[in-house]
Amino acid sequence: MSTKTLIEAKQASSAELATPTDPYKTLKDCLAGTAGGIGQVLAGQPFDCVKVRLQTQPKGANLYSGALDCAQKTLKNEGARAFYKGTLTPLLGVGACVSIQFGVFGALKRYYTDKNAGGGLTRGQLYLSGGLAGAANSIIVGPVEHIRIRLQAQSDTNKLYNGPLDAARKIYAERGIRSIFRGYGPTIFRESHGTGIYFTTYESLLKWELGNSGRTRDQIPAWKLCTFGAAAGYSMWLTVYPVDVVKSRMQTDGFGAKQVYRNALDCFKQTLAQDGARAFFRGFSPVLVRAAPANAATFLCYEYTRQMLG
Repeated sequence: MSTKTLIEAKQASSAELATPTDPYKTLKDCLAGTAGGIGQVLAGQPFDCVKVRLQTQPKGANLYSGALDCAQKTLKNEGARAFYKGTLTPLLGVGACVSIQFGVFGALKRYYTDKNAGGGLTRGQLYLSGGLAGAANSIIVGPVEHIRIRLQAQSDTNKLYNGPLDAARKIYAERGIRSIFRGYGPTIFRESHGTGIYFTTYESLLKWELGNSGRTRDQIPAWKLCTFGAAAGYSMWLTVYPVDVVKSRMQTDGFGAKQVYRNALDCFKQTLAQDGARAFFRGFSPVLVRAAPANAATFLCYEYTRQMLG
């Protein structure tokens, strides 16, 4: 590529970020993020159901020998609908969460672009922007995932909740808002660090593509957007998965006299002592399988919706 073409590509990328004329940019980011969240849930929910069941099965229960065994037994015993248990909550909640993620990240990206006089963001600025976006979104994602996980973990033989609203009422009845926000410590760590890595990976790959191809953002092929989204998903989960296991165990723990873990650190210590380090990677294979379609769908839906909104 010639020096002139490379400069033009960088200028197009910077102009795209720095244009201040549209006062609805953040709102459009939020709406496009909602579309991305819906795509993520529909593509990834079956894999997430298998992950949660593997993460939370009691020691010695030997309910499932692995991800494939879990999927086969769930399908045989409960039918295909079991893979979408608790979907209504994340469909609404994750849509809102991803909306917040992209809205906050987009606003911070524009802030740093102006601060850098129209230049691109450093990796540190991308990570910080993503981390703050994740922290903001954790306020919703914590309760949403808590309800979803309890619905996913129950089978037809040990059914405690008759849907997301019933689960929310019963969880709240235990200890009020503290019960709803159980596991919030590991949730906010996972969301802030994980989302920081997530957006840094995606935006770095986009920057590389724009600099090398001479395209503008809306000219990038769909398959490349999907590839970059999948890579972002892998980079996030590879750095936060053990924290996610602690969160899931806390969010399926009992209440009152049945409560096993006092806090996240106690959950980590007990899990390590009783099940060993391998327990922190239970259910990892369905997460790796899920990361590609779920995050590819997230960014593809976001980018296309954002383009349609102008």
